[in-house]
Amino acid sequence: MSSFQLSLNPLKEPLGFIKVLEWIASIFAFATCGGFKGKTEIQVGCRKFNDNKTVTATFGYPFRLTQASFEAPNNANVCDINWKSYALIGDYSSSAQFSVTFAVFVFLYCMAALLLYVGYTNLYRESRKLPMVDFIVTLIATFLWLVSTSAWAKALTDIKAATGYSIVQELEPCKHPGVMWTFGSVTSMGSLNVSVIFGFLNMILWGGNAWFVYKETSLHSPSNTSASHSQGGIPPPGI
Repeated sequence: MSSFQLSLNPLKEPLGFIKVLEWIASIFAFATCGGFKGKTEIQVGCRKFNDNKTVTATFGYPFRLTQASFEAPNNANVCDINWKSYALIGDYSSSAQFSVTFAVFVFLYCMAALLLYVGYTNLYRESRKLPMVDFIVTLIATFLWLVSTSAWAKALTDIKAATGYSIVQELEPCKHPGVMWTFGSVTSMGSLNVSVIFGFLNMILWGGNAWFVYKETSLHSPSNTSASHSQGGIPPPGI
């Protein structure tokens, strides 16, 4: 195996430069989703006690909303209702975790690929297997970015609906005749929108980079015969 020789020249070429962009974009893809925390607030009033309180449900990644129970100030039973026994509706953890986990794996793969590009450039370009493996992984990653981001975008749409105004129409306590309710607010999900944007951006980057990786494979490299002809001599004159 060739020894490690640091060379930054591959980073000046599309193959290495786009890989750096993929590495950065993958960080934004999983960080903006995996670090999200939010809450939904509902204003609850009681005709019997003439009292108004705010009940809150806190949710976040991985978005198992069924575990996000409502809480009242000082854990009080507002309107004689134990709000802890009620939670948001829906479990979107599969789509969220798939998207984040895949982005983390891509992040790690980009680091390994960059190390190979800048540290073992000759080994990569003299090998027939490494560029082919890189090309296959690039194609698979492009497809998985499309699948994971599409699934997460659909889940995000459902999460917005499940934590928005419609929640008061689903909660059983809000249907009691003695309970007056008003939807308060829900945390902005701008960072989650960013995670979807970066998911599709990653798909574009990986799809575009597939061509540059393909050029490094034996599928694109000319054969020895064609190479010799391209250099070769002048054909003999016809008689």
